[in-house]
Amino acid sequence: MTVMRKIIFIILVAVVALLPGAAIGKTTFADETLRYVITYKWGLITKDSGEAVLSLKNQGGNYNIRLTGKTKPWADGFFSVRDTLVSVISKKDFRPLSYTKVAHEGGKYSKDVIKYSYSGSSVKGTANKHREKKGKVTSSDIELSATGETYDMLSVFYWLRTIDLSTLPIGKTLTATLFSGSYAETVKIWKVGSEKVKLRSGSVRDAWHIRFTFTSKGGKKTSDDVNAWISSDGKAIPLEIRASLPLGKVSAYLISE
Repeated sequence: MTVMRKIIFIILVAVVALLPGAAIGKTTFADETLRYVITYKWGLITKDSGEAVLSLKNQGGNYNIRLTGKTKPWADGFFSVRDTLVSVISKKDFRPLSYTKVAHEGGKYSKDVIKYSYSGSSVKGTANKHREKKGKVTSSDIELSATGETYDMLSVFYWLRTIDLSTLPIGKTLTATLFSGSYAETVKIWKVGSEKVKLRSGSVRDAWHIRFTFTSKGGKKTSDDVNAWISSDGKAIPLEIRASLPLGKVSAYLISE
């Protein structure tokens, strides 16, 4: 997984504090935009390598959530990334209705579209995968299934913000399902504790330090553990996210909200 792809992923899954059995509150969201800078560190070298913008808009009875991510000009020469992710969520029951990911990465083009359907606690996702590489085009359909709370990389972010993280005991492990265009992934989360985070602006915010692990259906890890610092002011906004790579480390920092 590329540096840019991984940080776009963890910006979102780092806020999947899914609390099984918790009732969705009366939280409503106004239109908003969150902006992040992405930094890569290798040895003594630290450099901003990309940026991401996460936004929500109210559209009738639904929320339309969009994430765009791109590498900075200096990094385009190594591996260019231009990604757009869109999730539509019902305001009534806060269930995702559809998820789309369009990616232009390193000369390749891909598009994943997931449509959700529900029957009691059972969730199904019909996923269409479209790929283009060196003039070759492929398309396939995949059926995904899960039981209980099930989201994609965008809808989980706003679901979390209806939950009070202060009620989550330190060290207690929670589990949830995350649909991608290819498979259903298991996400486990636990709260490390309460800490203070210094933002790029120099201001200091109180935050929950949370750690995440990601595994496939067979229990194999699909990514290194991720550490995130989520604001404890009731907004549950990810302030900083850190992850390790085979070479170096990657981080995302909130720069405006």
